Amino acid sequence: MRLLPAPDAHAADLLEADGYLFGTPENLAAIASLMKDFFDRTYYPALDRISGRPYATLICAGSDGHNAARQVERIATGWRLKAMADPLIVCTHAQTPEAIIAPKAVGPDDLNRCEELGAALATGMSMGVF
Repeated sequence: MRLLPAPDAHAADLLEADGYLFGTPENLAAIASLMKDFFDRTYYPALDRISGRPYATLICAGSDGHNAARQVERIATGWRLKAMADPLIVCTHAQTPEAIIAPKAVGPDDLNRCEELGAALATGMSMGVF
């Protein structure tokens, strides 16, 4: 397993991996610009070369997260990846300008849910379920 920030990840990394856990904040009802850049740089080089691989999505949002989840889902559909779970959306409830720009801390229950999703993906891949 490798953890790569979006700016450091390339198409070769996608080709080497057996599955993916995409994580991004939702900013202004969209995936973060660094994640968008990652998908822009890797989409065509990986197209038709990673079909059928499993993926899951983690979104951190101030109030909703579903638009970002839909963006990732559309990209994954184009790559013909298989979703192994519904997107996990962690909501920070940041609604004021001060709360939106403040550093966020993900609580232990949400961190647990994220860890469980990653573990489920890893376990399913190691068992050949996905």
